[in-house]
Amino acid sequence: MIIFRYLCRELLGATLAVSAVLLLMVMSGRFVKYLADAAAGNLSAGILFSIMGFRLPGFLELVIPLGFFVGILLAYGRLYIESEMTVLHACGFSERQLLCYTMVPALLVAAFVGSMSLYLTPTGIERTSHLLTADKTRNEFDHLVPKKFVGTEGDRAVYYADSLSDDRSTMHNVFLAELGSSRGETETDHQIVTVASEGVQEIDPETGLRYLVLRNGYRYEGVPGQRDYRQMAFSSYEVLLETPKVRYKASERIQSMSTAELWKSENPRERVNLHWRFSLPVLVLVVAILAVPLSRTNPRQGRYAKMIPAVLLYIIYLVALQGVRGAIEDGKIEQAWTIWLVHPPFLILGLLLLGGRNLRKPRKRLPGNGGDSSAGGSDVAA
Repeated sequence: MIIFRYLCRELLGATLAVSAVLLLMVMSGRFVKYLADAAAGNLSAGILFSIMGFRLPGFLELVIPLGFFVGILLAYGRLYIESEMTVLHACGFSERQLLCYTMVPALLVAAFVGSMSLYLTPTGIERTSHLLTADKTRNEFDHLVPKKFVGTEGDRAVYYADSLSDDRSTMHNVFLAELGSSRGETETDHQIVTVASEGVQEIDPETGLRYLVLRNGYRYEGVPGQRDYRQMAFSSYEVLLETPKVRYKASERIQSMSTAELWKSENPRERVNLHWRFSLPVLVLVVAILAVPLSRTNPRQGRYAKMIPAVLLYIIYLVALQGVRGAIEDGKIEQAWTIWLVHPPFLILGLLLLGGRNLRKPRKRLPGNGGDSSAGGSDVAA
């Protein structure tokens, strides 16, 4: 029990450290992308941290299996380099026991990853979609950046505001250029330019439509280069703001579906996402079996001698899963269960690396110095 607690502490400590670093790298890249969208006025800054929180389970379900795999390599590799594993083997601790002890935290990690992939990740993606949808349906004027020309969706208008009030409800020195249409003229030819001292947004309580109310300004309408344009001065002028159309990606819709909905579905694209969610916990168990023999290191080779080949093997495993999933989603493979054919080769590889000799139980030690020496020598050789 003492050895079990010691190995679990070393293993889980290394896993948490590696996973934290990987998660920080992944989330930093995604946060920079969202921050750039917010700076460009395409996303509200107030929902950035909410989006990152809802996307966290999706990051964890991919980061933790790799973190656990690398954690085993680092933890057990240190034990081999510092000859602690040699001492354990000399005392009768077999490779079989090491594998059994490793599978206990592997089951816990697999259960945690399963909770992410089966429930928390779909829920997070769904709530993220709702946030982004609500943010997109808000008009472009809600994301106005002062002293910057911003185009509306469809590029039918360009607007500019010199400054905003502290509560961002009132725009000062507003410029608005629109494409219009008139009899015998195309939209490209006919243009409308409006300037006003200030502008505010108002919502019709009956229809729910948004209007930009401009005050104290001028409106110019006509074809550039021609003299027959119309000029109008106004004290108040209302412009109907179009609600942009929200486009849903099919992949996001499927990923946001609950596991129960996918279970009832007969669509191959939806079924493969169900199998993918169950594959991630299995991935944790298989890479744990792979990592135990790959962590065996000769002290002369160094602690990181097998790190690069082991990580490459993990990448091949994950890419194979993703490749089969993509082939099923593209219709190249009809059966969604085909994704399960990826696991057995890597499981067999892990068992072959362990070797039948290493999985057998340790021989009983004979009493006396000679018996101890013989048993110890056999265990060290194992």
